Amino acid sequence: MNHDAYDDNYIRSILNSVKSIAMVGASPVNVRPSYFAFKYLAQRGYDMVPVNPGHVGKQLLGKPFVASLSDIGRPVDMIDIFRSSSHIMPVVNEALTLSPLPKVIWMQLGARDDAAAEKAEAVGIKVVMNRCPKIEYGRLSSEISWMGVNSRTLSSKRAPIPTQGMRLSLNRMSVGGGATAASDRAAKNKGEPT
Repeated sequence: MNHDAYDDNYIRSILNSVKSIAMVGASPVNVRPSYFAFKYLAQRGYDMVPVNPGHVGKQLLGKPFVASLSDIGRPVDMIDIFRSSSHIMPVVNEALTLSPLPKVIWMQLGARDDAAAEKAEAVGIKVVMNRCPKIEYGRLSSEISWMGVNSRTLSSKRAPIPTQGMRLSLNRMSVGGGATAASDRAAKNKGEPT
């Protein structure tokens, strides 16, 4: 597998097929990237498990931290590694002791270990390196284009505001939200001359 470029269908199939995600290196500190990714994925319906031995006894969005993958006590579909490249092989080695094996090992932005990827792929586990599932989900579901990012189109037309239950291109339902004072004013003033 070429880990320098992923086909959108490969990423989409992973995001559509996994239901439970163990995030190794999750943080309860609400300014950390792992916190944002954990919260975002949980809000999109994924069953999230925070894994971090330094935070056992705490919770992340109501989910109790576990010290290691083996402490989860149930199968997980994907291991999302929020650790530097030098810490990936030990996480992959632990993941390979789980029964059943996870379907996917995902290494976050800036994290890559080709030997660990090869080891996981040898037993049939899909691997993604140097990507963020939060970013990929937003990009492939078009959520990111609602903010005018990566839409590849310049237009003065306003994108539809996401609503509760709106069907996304990843074939998942959206969450509610998106209302702000500015958007409320814009909706109210729509049709009035400027």
